[in-house]
Order: sequence, then C-alpha cells, then structure tokens
Amino acid sequence: MRILLSLSSLLLFPLLVQSAPPPNVLMIAIDDQNDWLGCLGGHPQVKTPHLDGLAARGTNFTNAHCQAPLCNPSRTSLLTGLRPSTTGVYGLQPGFRQVESLKHHVTLPQQFMQAGYYTFTCGKIYHDGSIKPKDRTGEFTEYGPAAGMPKPAQPIAKLPIAGRHPAMDWGVYPERDEDQPDWKIANAAIEKLKTVPGDRPWFISAGFRLPHVPCFASQAWFDLYPAADVKLPLVKSDDRDDLPRFAGYLHWKLPEPRLKTLQDLDEWRPLVRAYLASISFMDSQVGRLLEALQTTGKLDNTIVVVWGDHGWHLGEKGITGKNTLWERSTRVPFIWAGPGITRGQSCSRPAELLDTFPTLLELAGLPSRSDLEGHSLVPQLKDAQAPREFPAITTHNQHNHTIRTEQWRYIRYADGSEELYDETADPNEWQNLASDPARSAVKQELARWLPKTNAHAAPGSANRVLTYDDGKPVWENEAIEPDDDFPMDVLVK
Repeated sequence: MRILLSLSSLLLFPLLVQSAPPPNVLMIAIDDQNDWLGCLGGHPQVKTPHLDGLAARGTNFTNAHCQAPLCNPSRTSLLTGLRPSTTGVYGLQPGFRQVESLKHHVTLPQQFMQAGYYTFTCGKIYHDGSIKPKDRTGEFTEYGPAAGMPKPAQPIAKLPIAGRHPAMDWGVYPERDEDQPDWKIANAAIEKLKTVPGDRPWFISAGFRLPHVPCFASQAWFDLYPAADVKLPLVKSDDRDDLPRFAGYLHWKLPEPRLKTLQDLDEWRPLVRAYLASISFMDSQVGRLLEALQTTGKLDNTIVVVWGDHGWHLGEKGITGKNTLWERSTRVPFIWAGPGITRGQSCSRPAELLDTFPTLLELAGLPSRSDLEGHSLVPQLKDAQAPREFPAITTHNQHNHTIRTEQWRYIRYADGSEELYDETADPNEWQNLASDPARSAVKQELARWLPKTNAHAAPGSANRVLTYDDGKPVWENEAIEPDDDFPMDVLVK
C-alpha cells in the first residue's frame, strides 16, 4: 500500500506543480546613443562598465538598427510595432495618437496592461510631448517624472549666438550628478522597483536623456577623458564626393553644427569629449538601476532590454547629429538579458528596434499579433548563430530607405538615387559602390526588401520633414532649388 501511494503521488505531482510566474520587464531607453559603447566597439576609449556587464549577462546585438534616425518616428515605431513608412510619422510632430489610424492602436505597454501587468514609465520613452498629459490615461498604469535637460546661465560651447538652438551646448555642468535629469529618472525607476505592487507582474520603463545634446556632465566624468588624449572619429575630407545630391536633402538645414563649423571654432574635440563623458555618466545611472533590480531579488525573473532610439554623427560625412541613413546614424545598442536569454552572446545578425514588441510578447508567453511588422528575436536570444532571413530597414521621410544585412548597406532615395557599401571591407562607408555594374545583382537582391508601403507624411507633420512630390524636394516647407549648395560651413536653424 505504501508503494502504491508513493507511485500515485509521483503521478499526481506534475498536476500539483504551479507554472512559473510570468516574467517582469525592465525596459531602458537611451537618447541619441550611437554605437559608442564598450560592448559595441564604436569608440576605442569609451567607458561603459555597466552596459558592458549587462551585455555579458545576456545577448548583445552588434548589428542592430533603428527604424528612423529621429526620436519621434523611432520611438513611435518601436512602441506601436509599425514602420514609419506604414504610419506616416516621419518628423518630430505629430504625436502618434493624433494620427487617425493610430488613435486606438494597442501599443507595447498597453498590450502588457491588458495581460494584467502593472506598467510604469519615467523619463523619455515616447517622444517628449507626443502624448499630452490629458491623454495619458490608459497609456501606462502610472507615469513618473520626465525631468528635462538642465540649462546653465550662459552657453558653454563656443558657437555663434545668432541662429543657435539652445540644445546645442556641451561642457562641464552641473557640479553635482544629483542635479542631472538622468539621476532623477533613475531615482524614480529605483523607487518604483521598491514599491511596485506585489500581486502581479510589472513592466517598468525608464528613458535616459543623455547623451542627447546638451552634452553636460560633472567634472569627474570629463576627467575620464583627458582632452589631449581624446581620439576623434576618422573622417575623409572628400567623403561626400561620391554621394548622390539627394543624400544631403535628408539633413538639409539642422541646428546641429557641421563639422567645418566645429573645426573653425575649435569645438570638435570638446564635443567628442562631452559626448563620451555624457555616455559614461548615463551608464552609471543604468548601473544604479540594475543594482536596485538585483536588490529586489527579482533579477532572475526579469527581462531587461536596453535600446537606443538612433545613432549620432560626430563629424563623419561632415556633419553632427542624426537624420541620415548611414551606419553612424542607424546603428544602436540593443541588449537583452533575463529568463529565456542565453548569457554571454554577441549576435551579428541584423536586428531592428521594431523586433522589440514581438520578442517581448513571446518571452512573456503572451499571444502574438499579426499586425506587428517586426520579427521575434527569440531564436537568436537562444542561439546567436541561429539563421535570420530579415535585414534591418531604416526609413527617413517618405521613400527614403536603407537595407542593412551582415555585409551590405543599400540606400535608395526618393528620386531613385542609390548608395551601396560593403560593410565588411569598408566599415567607414567611404566608397559608394552603387555605380559599379558588378554590384547590380547585390543591389537587386537588397532592393526586394524595400517597404512596399510608403505613406505620405501624416497630417500635422513638422520638424525635419522632407517631401518629394512631383520631383520637387521641399525641406520643412521650403523648396530646395537645383543649384542650391549644401550648407556645410554655417550654423543653420
């Protein structure tokens, strides 16, 4: 009898075992962060021990790219799961809820709320102002603070006052780390980790502001990068000579200074140094947040995903800022760690920020959605060598796209002009191979991935919007004439 009872108990045991609790999610966004992280090798001197440590604990996508090289369309794409070419959100305006087709679209955080998760956000997750305070109900369970960038009494960087955007500044400021927005954002997320309701899983998102301009950090972070030792990006004086004219239209007139302006004012090295210092300070705040997660005892059951919304030029191709379809503008951090994710992996398969939505659904055991345009990265999170047929696609304004594979970058602009780079042989993208007849088959193969849908700019689109209707390029409602020179040596609005 005793043996029979034991066998019965063994047979019944699987029925009595409860399924594992659903995983929590900690999503960390970084603003204007290019590939200058230690784990990505984008700059030889950068110091990012906390993000590097996270990458070592999980899977680091070394060939990840944004959907748009601009805050609002990039973040809108990630959180809706739709491409900019589908939504028509290309500029800094409008907010996605102002677009008729997106008014009732269920976003990533809403999907988790509907599944019973408590959701919280602080800092910059959606683009600033894209969701008005009166419209926040239902977007997240709770909103935390989104502290803005500090402003010194007088600008620090030596740029012309006339036409200068207030964000175009960099240097040692403020004195205390505690006065930085990213410190306050980390504090808010840390406090929420301590007080989050314990009766359900949670989805906490924290959006850090640095290294977005103004690139401010206290003296200690600048001391990590002595001015005389700072290595500047490699640039080629005639780098733009083999570019189609249309390439310049995507960043025609911007507040970010051109390289020539920085060189003339001796501000190139100070900007690079400030960008590096800002990155290291931001990394320290990521470290504070990850340490707090470990202290809660929930580290092992929390999916951590870190992404940057787009890259940033620091002199490459003669410019600073984003708004291009080149590697420096599209390549971003994309780090995953937690349950179901293999530790210590680097994955060179092309990945898109658009993949975040379906990947999190699968990792959390939630139903998939047929309307999402990204693809789950779970196969690569389990095995970095798993095959992946999809390239990464970045779009900037209507009909301008780039296709990135492990070897190639192919760009086609709205007027049909092209660029092609062999990223293995030419990682600086100095030799445009698009006119080489021997590469026609490569271009044809890559071109099949160009989005078939190319929505017009959504009503209310503004700020960094380029249109090309009837063969006429128009930048922010101002026509570009065929004989207009690309502004290379002035600070322009």
